[in-house]
Amino acid sequence: METPLREPTFLILTALAGEPLHGYGLIAEVDRLSGGRVSLRPGTLYGALDRLVDAGLVRVDHEEIVEGRLRRYYQLTESGGEVLAAETERMRRNVDAATARLPAIRPAPRLSGGIA
Repeated sequence: METPLREPTFLILTALAGEPLHGYGLIAEVDRLSGGRVSLRPGTLYGALDRLVDAGLVRVDHEEIVEGRLRRYYQLTESGGEVLAAETERMRRNVDAATARLPAIRPAPRLSGGIA
């Protein structure tokens, strides 16, 4: 059994599934994807990116200098795409299972009337 991805990691991989992004772009995209629920700090993001690069799920796509500062762009690897697809499927199965049970959680209808 594979360990589920933590939500920030899942969102980083999801953000990179579209196109290569640099750090600030990733922070903004993760914020957008999560509806503002997940707000990554730079230290958290770059620590996660280092781990994802070491695991072969993300790679550095290219670097450029913008206003005298290095901007490094990251890209999802094929392995990263496979992990993201597997996690998405795992989550979908969980949602399907919960959705199937939701009607059973609804309160029973109230009966009205007198004494039988």
